[in-house]
Amino acid sequence: MAEQTAIVPDSRTMPRIAPKTLKPNLIGLSRDQLRDALLAAGAPDKQMKMRVSQLWGWLYQKGVSDADLMTNLSKDFRVFLAENFRIARPEIVTRQVSVDGTRKYLLRIDGGHEVEAVYIPEEDRGTLCISSQVGCTLTCTFCHTGTQKLVRNLTAGEIVGQILVCRDDLGEWESAGKDAADKRLLSNIVLMGMGEPLYNTDNVRDAMKIAMDNEGLSLSRRRITLSTSGVVPEIIRAGEEIGCMLAISFHATTDEVRDKLVPINKKWNIEKLLEACRNYPKLSNSERITFEYVMLKDVNDTDADARRLVKLISGIPAKINLIPFNPWPDAPYERSDWDRIEEFAEIVNRAGYASPVRTPRGQDIMAACGQLKSATERAKKSRAQIEAEAGAA
Repeated sequence: MAEQTAIVPDSRTMPRIAPKTLKPNLIGLSRDQLRDALLAAGAPDKQMKMRVSQLWGWLYQKGVSDADLMTNLSKDFRVFLAENFRIARPEIVTRQVSVDGTRKYLLRIDGGHEVEAVYIPEEDRGTLCISSQVGCTLTCTFCHTGTQKLVRNLTAGEIVGQILVCRDDLGEWESAGKDAADKRLLSNIVLMGMGEPLYNTDNVRDAMKIAMDNEGLSLSRRRITLSTSGVVPEIIRAGEEIGCMLAISFHATTDEVRDKLVPINKKWNIEKLLEACRNYPKLSNSERITFEYVMLKDVNDTDADARRLVKLISGIPAKINLIPFNPWPDAPYERSDWDRIEEFAEIVNRAGYASPVRTPRGQDIMAACGQLKSATERAKKSRAQIEAEAGAA
């Protein structure tokens, strides 16, 4: 019998209002920003390069969040850090574990806002799906996150902080006895959680640079995938400044249907989106674009849709991820029948494109693709209410 879903509250789950003024957070700063912050707080310039390098290692290789544990720094400097800065991760509100091993974290960030991140363990890798915004502005009609209004962008520290929280939970730091050469439990990152990453490009870029830093979290850029619904002007920039793998939340083969499913299509239609894809930096057979295609019964799942799809992406090194629709309360769609999904996949395969059908994971805890939403009373409040509460202390 399958293990029942476990909901494990964090020890700090009582609602907490953020103070008006917080110390600067060291998490999420680039090396240059870290140096400048230390100098601005009064640290001596002497040996600053070495200090930044040491601090960087404690933050991102050993996962330490207490300056007093940074034993190769002088005691005076550790006291200076504690007095002037914080080393803050998002706070775990709840941690749910699915019967299939998927873990979903509801995380509280500055201002009392909440986001979700999902860790998916597999035989050959462990993938963390992270969020880039609180809520979302795109209102894709098949996506639960789209029913939650946008509150704000996440900072670089809040984005990379999701990775740190998951590594904490997995006990995957050198300081916890893990060697850097050991097989990683968290080996891949996908920016497919709450929000549109390319409406927050600067912070996503800065967070992923830390994730890819060889002296930081040391993840290969090819193990990071950014998924966009089609913010065309930012696609090339993301390729140039981040250089990670690209996924397109595509889902339809005509503008008429895509306008309804992915309303951003009204601004940048299929033709403009595919033109940007064809010009994506480093695009090759070894670095293909992934086209995500959710299978919606009697909406976008016909043989004609499959043929149009392969014609549209012709010439683009690509693979197509077919995603069985994951239902959520009051969803306006149904999942395509399995036979229909297989027939669709066969047409795509015959055209020479890999078309794996994504196995739904974490459905029992609403952690599957398109199901994320910080569905708490706080998340239902207006932005003004949240900010008023956060400032009242």
